[in-house]
Amino acid sequence: MALPIVAVVGRPNVGKSTLVNRIAQVDEAIVHEMRGVTRDRSYHKADWNGMDFTLIDTGGIEMGNEDVFQGSIRNQAFEAAREADVIVFLVDGKTGINADDEEVARILRRSDKPIFLAVNKMDTPGREDELWEFYQLGLGDPWPVSATHGHGTGDLLDEIVGELRKLDVDFEEEEPGINVAIIGRPNAGKSSLTNRLTNNERSIVSDVAGTTRDAVDTVVEHEGQLYRIVDTAGLRRKSQIDEDVEYYGFVRAMRAIDRADVALLVIDGTLGLTNEDQRVAGYAAERGCAMAILLNKWDIVEGPEAKAEVRERIADRMTFVGYAPVVAISALTGKKVDRVWEVIDQAYAAYSRVIPTNQLNTFLSQIRESGHTISKGKAILRMKYVTQTATCPPQFTFFANRPDIVDDNYERYLENRLREHFDLVGTPIKLKFKKKD
Repeated sequence: MALPIVAVVGRPNVGKSTLVNRIAQVDEAIVHEMRGVTRDRSYHKADWNGMDFTLIDTGGIEMGNEDVFQGSIRNQAFEAAREADVIVFLVDGKTGINADDEEVARILRRSDKPIFLAVNKMDTPGREDELWEFYQLGLGDPWPVSATHGHGTGDLLDEIVGELRKLDVDFEEEEPGINVAIIGRPNAGKSSLTNRLTNNERSIVSDVAGTTRDAVDTVVEHEGQLYRIVDTAGLRRKSQIDEDVEYYGFVRAMRAIDRADVALLVIDGTLGLTNEDQRVAGYAAERGCAMAILLNKWDIVEGPEAKAEVRERIADRMTFVGYAPVVAISALTGKKVDRVWEVIDQAYAAYSRVIPTNQLNTFLSQIRESGHTISKGKAILRMKYVTQTATCPPQFTFFANRPDIVDDNYERYLENRLREHFDLVGTPIKLKFKKKD
């Protein structure tokens, strides 16, 4: 079972992400003075007094605003509240109560879950006389806190953990599973794919580029295997990132790639391969995670010629990740999405594979018997021995008489032969060469 959940809800710009970062002791939730920075709900592990729990940061709730995102943001926040075991309703102690606070409080009062009314931006301790107006929200005693400075957060956490301990459930930490990062440039369909794979509507989907700003984790079980699916912000080149907030989203996405076992590069099939797609693939390749390429929106690519042209361009321009299988899907309709699970499993199996040394040296004997080697002047490369020295990704160390004369072409030759001989689809592999007389 998962850890108990604490959701932080409230209207925009009251300091929810700052409070989440303070409690979780990380800088994972994006903090910015612009309204509406947090859109999806994001999950963060926290602990207090020996109690582990999951903290949910949510988008700001504006009840009367119906812009392109606000309805989805509001639904995300209330879904987090429904999912939570304890709810923290955060309000702004400097601006006081407004109509949105009153409406949210009215909805929360219907809940039978413990609710803590936290009044943020109370940066000067001992000013409890400023709390009286918040009693009218009907949610019990308000808790003065300063998310920025930490004042009052310890007392609030003592009470929250006290409520969590009352829960008649034996919570234990979830198994980690396979970490899967869904990456790509903006508006390629990453959130639609995340929702399709996880069977929920946790990631906000719209046709506005740049909707996802935080990296969003969801643990899902498929045929007995756990997967941690991470929907990331669309990655652009740094020179095209204008807003600070978008830059922070870029940083979160890069962190998600750093901890991914498998990266799913989502390409918009209607646009074909772009320079940005190549750049995003390069980010994942640099970080050494396994990879699969998903051609999304394939159902609306017109005609076999156009489809063949897209595949040909990928084969021609993506040789640096030529190990990545290519799968055509439609995240919107669900067509061929089941194949995504197959390529994740295949790539992860290769990524974590351990090949016995005797099999590797049988392979090396075949290489020697073929007579294919390289020379420099009078020096001729003689390969003596090979062993696997790492996994995730696999790394192989070759011992030879003259490792200094090994060039890129010979490395590629060995890599291709390794891939032919062993099942290493979807994973990068690293080769090292050491001297052995």
